[in-house]
Amino acid sequence: MKLTVNGTTREFNGDPQTPLLWFIRDELKMTGTKYGCGMALCGACTIHVDGEAVRSCQYPVSAAEGKRITTIEGLDDKNEHPLQIAWAEENVPQCGYCQSGQIMQAASLLAKNKSPSDTEIEQTMSGNICRCGTYPRIRKAIKRAAEGTK
Repeated sequence: MKLTVNGTTREFNGDPQTPLLWFIRDELKMTGTKYGCGMALCGACTIHVDGEAVRSCQYPVSAAEGKRITTIEGLDDKNEHPLQIAWAEENVPQCGYCQSGQIMQAASLLAKNKSPSDTEIEQTMSGNICRCGTYPRIRKAIKRAAEGTK
């Protein structure tokens, strides 16, 4: 199978039911996308497939064939995406483990809604767990990034 990851065509020759997460991490050595729960419940493994946020731990490689896959490494090659900047400015990360999934989920939201309300942010982000509890800073960073993307 041929997969387009962060704009580059990659080949996959394994089991088509392999979760996309393992292809990204183990074969492509892109470790920004994290393994959290393995059940698509925590959001640590969130990436984009054709611009939609998906949980890569439960998304089979076969479902991604012919689609555009974007990982945290491909969000902005200089780490200057408005969300990445806002994350740093708002001091969002503590342990940092969930942050790539949080940012990818938020990027999907902002791509569709340039000015989300607090309620829309909370609804969209509710499936992404932050064990450190930085939810108020996450919301603030999303609002800040939204202001910069209008």
